[in-house]
Amino acid sequence: MLAAVLAVSAVIFVGVSADGLRGRNTPARDGGGAGNPVAPASAGTWVTAWATAPGGGEPGTETTGLAGRSVRNVVHTTAGGTRARVTLSNLYGRAPLTLTHASIAVSAGPDTAAALAGTMRPLTFAGNPSVVVPAGGQVVSDAVRVPVPRDAHVLISTYSPAPSGPVTYHEHARQISWVAEGEHTRDSTGAAYNGQSTVWRYVTALDVLSDDSEGTVVVLGDSLTDGISSTTGADARWPDVLSGRLRAALASGRDLPRYSVVNAGLSGNRVLADGPGRPPRNAAAPRRFDRDVLGRANVRVMVVVLGVNDILRAPDTADPERIVGGLTALTERAHARGIKVVGATLMPYRGHHGWTSYGEDVRQRVNAEIRDGGVFDEVVDFDKAVRDGYDPRRLRAGHDSGDGLHPSDEGYARMAETFDLKALKGGAPARL
Repeated sequence: MLAAVLAVSAVIFVGVSADGLRGRNTPARDGGGAGNPVAPASAGTWVTAWATAPGGGEPGTETTGLAGRSVRNVVHTTAGGTRARVTLSNLYGRAPLTLTHASIAVSAGPDTAAALAGTMRPLTFAGNPSVVVPAGGQVVSDAVRVPVPRDAHVLISTYSPAPSGPVTYHEHARQISWVAEGEHTRDSTGAAYNGQSTVWRYVTALDVLSDDSEGTVVVLGDSLTDGISSTTGADARWPDVLSGRLRAALASGRDLPRYSVVNAGLSGNRVLADGPGRPPRNAAAPRRFDRDVLGRANVRVMVVVLGVNDILRAPDTADPERIVGGLTALTERAHARGIKVVGATLMPYRGHHGWTSYGEDVRQRVNAEIRDGGVFDEVVDFDKAVRDGYDPRRLRAGHDSGDGLHPSDEGYARMAETFDLKALKGGAPARL
């Protein structure tokens, strides 16, 4: 009986990883099949080249999901590699999600569903072309040989033939993806993909066996990291710009770590409270830390840009000590896993409808604690970088998208330019 239980458990572990945590350095398994040959393991380091945070179940998909349709997500890489594996999530599904086909390819260019010639590969899961993702769970594909460039767009396609309930999605992708009627996951021309989408569905991470990166930086944030108000399709979120700065600095010969930078921003995210529902829509940062930070590959640095929503949701009662305590606890959890933490000051937001004088006082008190150096290992002063010189409670005019809270493309670029790249060097403090 014990042997049977262990055998079943092993099968489940290979095919499905729990929603919370997947190994940061798990070995690659090569999928077989046509166009997906098995080969000896290649040299390199597994890093996460792109990621997003699942935020809820997509409205309008509660009954049928996306049955009978192919979804082609478009994602932007911050590391290149020779092999790839994909994480697919059914966190907000209320029924098992059956995927009979999945594929990966490099995009042929901007604003297209077409694949670059010779890069289309089928994905497999424990050697099988189909997989059932349990409600509340996720799966990681086998590693597949495919040349993935850095600073490129990759197409990740899935097909589900049966109703599955709510589709797990990330709402504010700031990227055009594609949808087709029927099974077209291996359509290299993209001709069948005549539907557009501004959300990411199912896919939450793309890892690569990298020849140009040695670790991953995860930016844990809210809408200011998610890139709300940035130009769709321009990869103008501040972590995208930071990644470009890091690569340019490395190319110029600067002594800096070769890291990918991935975005775990989730609009509306808080430190102290979950959103509604079960599982909670928009889980608080501590609840999603294992999944969205530790679940990424070879994480070396976590950047934290959180706290303003804890003020906005309680504009007259927010507790600065609790906010600082929550941020400090995140740092301690990262240190326990050997991850260095860079934290940002809270940016000004007068002009937004949620601003109050009490909330402003809380923001200033939280920022004073952050600047004092007792919360994070390193501090990036986004507040100082983007505030108005005449009214420091407001964003500078050219950095404001118009709502008083979210930056423009210029503001996001300024955030990335303010980030001292040397803050990425070194590791977490030694534990005594």
